[in-house]
Amino acid sequence: MSDSEISTANTMRERAGESRAKLWLLLGARRLVVTGAIASIFFVSFVLAGTFLYPPLKSEIAQADTIETMFSTMIGANITGTTLVVTISQLVISQENGPLGDQRERMSNAMDFRNFVGEMVGRTTPSDPSTFLLSIIDTTESRANELKNSVTEDGNEELRAELDEFIDSLTGNADTVKEQLDGATFGTFDVLFAALNFNYSWKIFHVERMRDDYAADLTDGQHRLFDRLKTSLSMFGPAREHIKTLYFQWALIDLSQLILYAAIPALFVAGAMLAFVGSGTFSGTTFGFTDILLVVSGAFTITLVPFMLLVSYILRIATVAKRTLAVGPLILRDSQR
Repeated sequence: MSDSEISTANTMRERAGESRAKLWLLLGARRLVVTGAIASIFFVSFVLAGTFLYPPLKSEIAQADTIETMFSTMIGANITGTTLVVTISQLVISQENGPLGDQRERMSNAMDFRNFVGEMVGRTTPSDPSTFLLSIIDTTESRANELKNSVTEDGNEELRAELDEFIDSLTGNADTVKEQLDGATFGTFDVLFAALNFNYSWKIFHVERMRDDYAADLTDGQHRLFDRLKTSLSMFGPAREHIKTLYFQWALIDLSQLILYAAIPALFVAGAMLAFVGSGTFSGTTFGFTDILLVVSGAFTITLVPFMLLVSYILRIATVAKRTLAVGPLILRDSQR
């Protein structure tokens, strides 16, 4: 197997072959920034469309009937959307509720995994999510180097060459992820974003492949070192999935709060447009654009902010969910096979 088939890039963006701008928009950017960008683009597009693409819109939008239709509809849409958000919040919170037996089982499972990781890393399991992942990666890197040192120069040269390439790739990936995890705080996307960059699935596959392909050349001790490395890599999977689940719950609760906050000014603006703005309210022009078109476009954009918040958050959640569908050595994306 060639070096290029063993090594992988150190970041998810490089492995996926996607543009930095696209990945920044979907994952890296703050969701409020994305929401603001969507709102700005919508406002500018609406004004330009009303001025150049469909000039009659300037006169049609000044009519009281058009304003009434637009904003009465948005009042109903915002109330319905707010109700939906409350439902989402209840679903998220309901996962945390349950009888005492279920809560005890959750606690028992969490402590079992924590104790296993503590035994694996050889010290008390950290409670901070970023440090928790760092400890697993540190142990994985240490076990990889231990395996590398166990293969002597007078052994199988092909195995040693593949193992050297594999360990170099693992170490480079680990160093990149550790640098990103250092100082990352849960609640932001930084912890999960860094965890997504560690390509543990591909590494598990190669550990299994090398152990099986060169089984006849390995000593019992080297077999155990391969198994130990596979175990530490395998522990990263459920740890990342647990942190991902917690982040999804955190993000959905944040989304619910933000939509509720945005719904109040959106309803106020929609009501104000119905009550106070008529065909002759704004008759001037600003920078060549009619004032009524600017006002209606701005008000309409504000009433859409709750929906834009939903879009910005779901873009990130759906992207992460799609990239982490499989737990274990299953590679779903063609660019990473």
